[in-house]
Parts: sequence; structure tokens; C-alpha cells
Amino acid sequence: MSNPMFDVIKSDLEVLEEGLLRAVEAPDALVTEVGEHLVTSGGKRIRPALALLSARGGKAFCSERIMPLAEALELIHMASLVHDDVIDDADTRRGAETANAKWDNQVAILSGDYIFARAFSIIAAEGYGDYVSKRLAELVCNLSVGEIIQDQAAFSGARTQEEYYDRIQKKTADFLEICCELGGIVGGMDAEEAARMADYGHCIGMAFQITDDLLDIEQTAEKIGKPAGNDIRQGIVTLPVLRALETSPEAETLRTILVDQDMEDADVERALAIVKATDAVDYSKGKVDEFLAHAKEVLPQSLPKDVREAFEMVADFIGDREF
Repeated sequence: MSNPMFDVIKSDLEVLEEGLLRAVEAPDALVTEVGEHLVTSGGKRIRPALALLSARGGKAFCSERIMPLAEALELIHMASLVHDDVIDDADTRRGAETANAKWDNQVAILSGDYIFARAFSIIAAEGYGDYVSKRLAELVCNLSVGEIIQDQAAFSGARTQEEYYDRIQKKTADFLEICCELGGIVGGMDAEEAARMADYGHCIGMAFQITDDLLDIEQTAEKIGKPAGNDIRQGIVTLPVLRALETSPEAETLRTILVDQDMEDADVERALAIVKATDAVDYSKGKVDEFLAHAKEVLPQSLPKDVREAFEMVADFIGDREF
């Protein structure tokens, strides 16, 4: 990912790409082909980058030691996206064809399973210890639970903000928290420093998902690489929609659309217009700003200047991103 915030780990990220391609090699040519398609389809690589940055903030940084963890984290992310695309029946991601669209659901699901297994195989071979393995297992459990909660809540039309925050913590924030925490631990941080990095990761994760949900309201399909209003189309109630349900004079109309499993494009457009007519976007952006401000505050004082600046740029990137 060519972004100034990752200049300090630019060489690490180049090594990471090579490692990811090696990691998805399989005895079966089709599985390898699917894996290579997923690796080369792009991605921000934010999760492994956070682990690499955290490791560089520790007292015992070793590129060879942290790299397998960085690879495993991206593989877990990649596998979860493959399964998400099957669940969502998505045709594109980041403007590229999804595995389920290019092959079929069965190939995509089993390839995702293979990539999950490869991630844990890499971790086991490196011998990071029980705590790292335990946290990664918790991560995959929470990713699954988050998706189940979202699926069960679809088309219900009403959710609380507390339920929303719990869901996005499991779907997104836990992942970034673990990347920052485990990267720091492998890099030699003490318990307090690693805990601060975990807090930072949680906050930017919450902000990242709220921003993602905002993009679904504000941006076009060309910008974000998937249909605009896609969450509404799937009956998923996000923070800006929740805010509109709380404040809009047309809340009942919005709720009626959200529970309609056969909604048409015109219904989606109507729902988007109702949300945009309220303060929902500004309200949600305010929550993003709160999370990001706290993220910057909790960064350990011991971080080297270039690493601290990189983490601050990551927070700014999440607050400003438009894709």
C-alpha cells in the first residue's frame, strides 16, 4: 500500500506481499489460483501494517520474527472476506471480481477455509506461544459471532446503538485491537504498552467501521467498489440509519423500507434521502472523531517518533478516507 503513513514499514510490506503469495500456494492448482486472485485483488493491508508498526515500537523488533504473524493476520482477514462475499452474494470487492462470482460458492467457501487453516498453520510453526494462538482463535470466533448477530438482526428495522457498537466491535474493532496488541507483544513491548496499543486498535477499529458505514450512505459505487446503499438493501441498520430512526420525522417510512426484504432501488434511494435529510452523517462523524482522538491519546510514550507519527497518520487516514 503506497501511503506515507506506512513509509516506515515500506520494505516490510513488500516482503509481506511475497509471503502472502507463498502462503496461499496449495497442492491443488485451483486452490492456489483462488488464493493468488485474492492476494492480487488489492487491499489496504491495514491489519498486518498495524502489527508491523506495533512491533517496530517494541524493544525487541525483528522483521523475521513479526512477519509470519503479519501474514497470518492478513490471511484471516482475507478468508473472512471470502465468506462475507458468499453470505452477501457479492459480485465485486474493491472493483475486482469476488471468488464466488469468478468460481462458485462452494469453491469460495472451501478456499476460505483453506486460507484460515494456512493462517493457523503459520502461527503454529512459528511458536509464538499460547497467548497469541488464544487471541487469534478468539478473533475468528468473534468475527463469526459478529456476522451471525448481523444476519439475525437483518430486516428487523430497529436496533439500539449499544447493539450496533457490540456488533462492530466483534466484526471490526477486535481485529485491529489484536493486530496492535500482538504486534507489540512480539516486538517486545511490556504489558502496559501492549494494553495501550490494544486500546488504540479498538478505537481506530470502531472509527473504521463507522466510517465504512458512512461511506455506504455518502459515496457512489464507483468510489467504494460496491453498490451504494448496500447495507440498507440488506436490511442492515448502521449508526447513521439508527440516528435517522431516532430523529427523522419520516422515521416510520424509513423503518418500513428497512424491514422490506423485497425493497426496490427506488426504496433504497428514498431511505438514503431520509437519512441524509437528518443530522445522521454529522452525528456519526462526531463519534468517529471521538474514537480517533482517544486513539491518539493512549499511544505509549515509549514509541519512537517515526512510529508514533505513523500511528497518528493511520488515525487521520481513517477519519478522512473516501473509499
